[in-house]
Amino acid sequence: MQYFDYETVARESGISETDLEIIKEAMRAEYPADDMMWELHILRACTAVRDGHVTIDDITNRAA
Repeated sequence: MQYFDYETVARESGISETDLEIIKEAMRAEYPADDMMWELHILRACTAVRDGHVTIDDITNRAA
């Protein structure tokens, strides 16, 4: 079951599939047993990138 459409927001944000996978893995580590919270935090990360609050590099901890 999918709770949130984070894929659409990721595309709107210009987040690559590779970066989305990195975000998903990071959020799974934070929420290993709660799919709804996992998806919610993926969505929030993608939305923050889309809205200019953070960069994808901030989220993936890469040097800018």
